[in-house]
Amino acid sequence: MNLTATRLTKFIDLGVIDFAKAWDYQSDLFNKILEIKKGNRQDESNPSLTENYLLFCEHPHVFTLGKSGDEKNLLIAKENLDTINATYHHINRGGDITYHGPGQIVVYPVIDMENFFTDIHKYMRLLEEAVIQTLAHYGIESDRIAGLTGVWLETETDRARKICALGVKTSRWVTMHGLAFNVNVDLSYFKYIVPCGIADKAVTSMAAELGSEQNLSEVKSVLKEKIASIFEMEIVN
Repeated sequence: MNLTATRLTKFIDLGVIDFAKAWDYQSDLFNKILEIKKGNRQDESNPSLTENYLLFCEHPHVFTLGKSGDEKNLLIAKENLDTINATYHHINRGGDITYHGPGQIVVYPVIDMENFFTDIHKYMRLLEEAVIQTLAHYGIESDRIAGLTGVWLETETDRARKICALGVKTSRWVTMHGLAFNVNVDLSYFKYIVPCGIADKAVTSMAAELGSEQNLSEVKSVLKEKIASIFEMEIVN
């Protein structure tokens, strides 16, 4: 980390927000950081600090497909999405198709990685670690599966199931998009897709594993603390 770097990170809870609006919001922040970095390259004698943001939100029912994903993994015709009150977006993150909906914590870190470290593999693994530690706080054991992103339960059995999906975009070490953590989400919506393009593994949630709906605000608080601690962020509200 150089002398002009800062780990100050502004936390913003966007609440329940339409996916497109949240995409526009984080895109504006993403582009603002890129513009600061461009200016710093043009005038290295007087660099400006880049800002970091940690956005939490929930989305109404929506399916999103990553830039290299296969649209065949959307199993419902687009013209029928209205019947399940859902929308669909082909977006600019990595990964395949996923679902967002009420009761799922969506986290969008829009940060300049040069304020922290410059290693995208480490970045992804630390996001996973924050969820793994959050689940452990609630007595749920979870792990990673080699070659796959996300957080999984019973990874070495034929009952392996995903509880958190990841998909990010980076440019000049600036990040956007992030993770989707299933807390109280309606799992029936996953039947309309091949989640993350993986046909042979199921999806689960904290509520399904613990047998009851969880306090979403409390889970958000734990997850926020874990992310801040693992990334050594100095959170400001």
